[in-house]
Amino acid sequence: MTDEKALWSEYVRTGRGRDELIMRYLPLIKYVVGRMNVTPPQGLDYEDLISFGVFGLIDAVEKFDPDKGYVFQTYAVPRIRGAILDELRKCDWFSRTGREKVQKYNRAMEKVLRERGEMTDDLIMAEMNVDADEYYEISDLASRGYITSLDDTTPLEDGEVSVEATLADDRETASDRLDDESERQQLAEALSELPERERQMLSLYYYEGLTLKEIGRVMNVTESRVSQIHGKGLSMLRAILRRKMNV
Repeated sequence: MTDEKALWSEYVRTGRGRDELIMRYLPLIKYVVGRMNVTPPQGLDYEDLISFGVFGLIDAVEKFDPDKGYVFQTYAVPRIRGAILDELRKCDWFSRTGREKVQKYNRAMEKVLRERGEMTDDLIMAEMNVDADEYYEISDLASRGYITSLDDTTPLEDGEVSVEATLADDRETASDRLDDESERQQLAEALSELPERERQMLSLYYYEGLTLKEIGRVMNVTESRVSQIHGKGLSMLRAILRRKMNV
């Protein structure tokens, strides 16, 4: 296989070899899709997500400047993810009613946490004034809606940090990605306030780098249930951080 540096050198110098670079980095798309915790909307499947990611990879290859000293994978991942998100948003797979329900769910969690200092399903259900069936339906909607959560930001003492910035990868841990010690401390404190199940899930996913299927085996639950716990945990974490900022 042609040396990676030689490929980039040839491409930058002559413009040739673009397709070879794209083929070389195709596995990166599968990595990104595997880390996005996304259920394709009706009419789409896993292969569609891969094809969406190809657009981001092509864009990354064409715009990457190896002379700036960046690692291509680090440069390309957010562009691949962004291309997939852009295409999914065009599908508008959340109805207006669904979005309103999820917003109500998030507001209820924040209010319960602010007024009661804790969050349980029963407390949130009571605040929303819904029965158990409707509550868990909305909770499931929210967990699937967290495809966009990696683009969200959470408030910290010295500004905001994206959830994406806590993702583990092969090069560095989530803590390494949060350069400021106060931000790391505040995030750690917020994580410690989560219920054990949600805290374990987020730790395994973002810090240990396990897949949803692997986490399901560790927690002895289905992959679908892991996805629900993931969405709820992120909602709780955001509510806790917002409360801390308002104290």
